[in-house]
Amino acid sequence: MGQAPLVGAESTGGVPAGSGWACGTFGELMQGVLPDGRHFLVTLPISRGTTASFRYDSGSPEIRLSPPDKRKSARLARLALESLGRPGGGELRIISDLPEGKGLASSSADLVATARAVADAFGTVLEATAIESLLRGIEPSDGVMHDDIVAFYHREVRLHSRLGSLSPLAIIGYDEGGQVDTVEFNRRRPAVSAAERREYAAQLDRLARAVADTDLCTVGEVATWSACRDARRRRRPAIRLMLRACAEVGGYGVVAAHSGTMLGVLVDADDPQLLAKASAVRSACGAVDLLHYRPAGQILLARNGD
Repeated sequence: MGQAPLVGAESTGGVPAGSGWACGTFGELMQGVLPDGRHFLVTLPISRGTTASFRYDSGSPEIRLSPPDKRKSARLARLALESLGRPGGGELRIISDLPEGKGLASSSADLVATARAVADAFGTVLEATAIESLLRGIEPSDGVMHDDIVAFYHREVRLHSRLGSLSPLAIIGYDEGGQVDTVEFNRRRPAVSAAERREYAAQLDRLARAVADTDLCTVGEVATWSACRDARRRRRPAIRLMLRACAEVGGYGVVAAHSGTMLGVLVDADDPQLLAKASAVRSACGAVDLLHYRPAGQILLARNGD
């Protein structure tokens, strides 16, 4: 399922209109550089995301936008119209429950939802590869045009490989505060040695096997390894608190938004002690939010940890 359930292409007074949805991702299960020098990440789709609605106007070249600051989405809508051979513009509305600058793929979700809304207005669906092509002309992407967990060349906006899906997980998330400009952040990343690149490749292979086997313990170990490796390269003031809290509540591991401000503890979504564990992490780290991993084909409602 590429988007939340929709009615499909609608027409109000003969004007094509459509909707699209895209999930966010809680940072990355891992992120690094492979031996060939290509930068990659592994997604962790969550139940929160972005909804876009689009109403086509063949008589106007303008993309009328709400809210007005989503200018990248307006550019994407224009590219999507051109790819579909449709002149004119329309009205684009973006509604997102993903905070910006936190590492939850808010920008990518906006763009993917927009592409799906424009396509839906004309009763068609853009495949993930087509959406990748559209985004490639705008900015790096977190890979959320793909439904399941994927390894993704985020700077190139190209799929590396599909890893699959996992049983439902909850993510007890902690925000270190502030915002990170992902594009600028990626420009300033320090060099990665050849030995480190080989290690990233080995860990990616390990993660791929773990996802295929639904081995949540190993998934958590690899995520923790990547989060700790990230903390060597940039200041992550809460990483030690989160590692300690994860051990105390018996979590699978710690996951990081490598180009954001979020850290999270991975736990079983069906754990009867889930809310108690969220409270324990809150006591250790301060305010937290409880999010859910989104398995392919299923959308879990996000809840907060109150």
